[in-house]
Amino acid sequence: MSAVGVVAMSLRPENHQRIPVRTVRTARAACPNGTPAMLIRDRLDVLFEDEEFAGLYPSDGRPGLSPGQLALVSVLQFAENLSDRVAADAVRTRIDWKYALGLELDDPGFDYSVLCEFRARLAEGGAADRLLEVMLQRLREAGLLKAGGRQRTDATHVLAAVRFLSRLELVGETLRAALEELAEAAPDWLTPLIEPEWGKRYGRKVEIGKLPGGKAAVTERAEQTGRDGQKILTAAWAASAPPHLRLLPQVEILRQVWVHHYYWDGHGRLRWRDGHALPPAHLRFDSPYDTEAHYCVKRDTAWSGYRVHLTESCDAERPELVVHVATTHSTVQDVEMTAIIHDGLAERELLPCEHIVDSGYVTPAHIERAARVHGITLLGPVVLDHSRQAKDGSGFAKSDFPVDWDRQRATCPQGAVSREWRPLRISGHDYIQVKFAKADCLACPVRPQCTTSVTRPRALALLPTRELHEIQLRNRLDQTTEEWQRRYAIRAGIEATLSQNVRAHGLRRSRYRGLAKTHVQHVLTALACNVARIADWINTTPTARRRSSHFRALCTAAA
Repeated sequence: MSAVGVVAMSLRPENHQRIPVRTVRTARAACPNGTPAMLIRDRLDVLFEDEEFAGLYPSDGRPGLSPGQLALVSVLQFAENLSDRVAADAVRTRIDWKYALGLELDDPGFDYSVLCEFRARLAEGGAADRLLEVMLQRLREAGLLKAGGRQRTDATHVLAAVRFLSRLELVGETLRAALEELAEAAPDWLTPLIEPEWGKRYGRKVEIGKLPGGKAAVTERAEQTGRDGQKILTAAWAASAPPHLRLLPQVEILRQVWVHHYYWDGHGRLRWRDGHALPPAHLRFDSPYDTEAHYCVKRDTAWSGYRVHLTESCDAERPELVVHVATTHSTVQDVEMTAIIHDGLAERELLPCEHIVDSGYVTPAHIERAARVHGITLLGPVVLDHSRQAKDGSGFAKSDFPVDWDRQRATCPQGAVSREWRPLRISGHDYIQVKFAKADCLACPVRPQCTTSVTRPRALALLPTRELHEIQLRNRLDQTTEEWQRRYAIRAGIEATLSQNVRAHGLRRSRYRGLAKTHVQHVLTALACNVARIADWINTTPTARRRSSHFRALCTAAA
């Protein structure tokens, strides 16, 4: 390796199969038991070959650094949660890294800025996923990973690499960002528009605490910022304004944020929107510096950023390794990712026989598709029947009504046959609505166990096909058994994987702005997790047991 600047470079594939003799001798003497970097090199040989990255570099230009080595450095960097500068220093100074990279002891390494440039290449066209594919292929060749078996998936939230802004701070910071961009691109055009107070309002980072005066003061401050921003937008869209100003990124963001948070009243005045009148969270911005990060709430967790889904193998005879990584906007729900994960695993020929997930990923339709398209048993709790009758246990739940799909009718526990069968759509989902005759229900002696309505008959909402209906009933029954609970217990292990990546590899907060660069971080984090687990597997490091208090252990023993 040699230090280079960020310029156009071409790929000149190099061979790093042989580790220099002096490097081997020194590394073995300094680290007789090996380090994760050394163990990975010994077990998998050269992890990333230069030819794997031929599509990232042009065929002409000055020779660049070895992309295979840069990929391995990036993985080792995330394995130890290092900054670019510290990782570049490690290449120069650490013997185990030189051993893993196949470098001479006196190799000077490279400038730390090269790592940022390499990640930028990985962010283009989904190239980061190629890193994971290459590692998984090496693991399969080494016998550490195979298709089939069991896998499990879960997701966790990721905070964006920008500070959390209130709505008032957002509009102020958005206007400040647009003014900064215009001051650089068209200072002569902007100067006549600047008002005396703007330097104080927007000359530095906008930070607004609690304003005296309550909601009225907030509205007054917001509408003042709105008028200032509208002045810029009106001037930028005037016929005499240079057309290129409207194409500036922060000016366009300013326009969209103003649409999200302001409206014109009947008298032509710009007004601050009430919180209930805002667009959905997936349409509006939380920061002008990362427009792909969105606000989301899941149970008791609220954040602005992204969501990452990790899928890992969980076979007892092999190490538990991450085999799929998906990064999404925070507002994308888990249920939308099940089919995408299965299709991604199919492309890599790493489909499991059984896929264990929590209830957020499971619907009867997903269970049916997984079995039909990929031959996967999707194991997870189907949402229970939350009707009053099912909760009480003393009433007649949906499962108590036999359904004859050929004749399109249902029979109630008292023997009455339904009189109506028609399609129904609820919240964008298709169902079959089954209704019983009003006369039958009003005369029924056990009517209170079936419905509380005084005038209306009992109605059922069934899934649209017989197969989905039977899957729903069967899974709701199975998941109450001890056998199902025993099979499902292994899902808890994915929580340890998320915890490891959050605590050891910095998964919780994105280092970069934008979905593509954040996904690069998540792929490198998953690779780093695999490196650590393979090293532990080689060293036969036992998996840590769940911690338990002495009192709880005593209670368990007494029971």
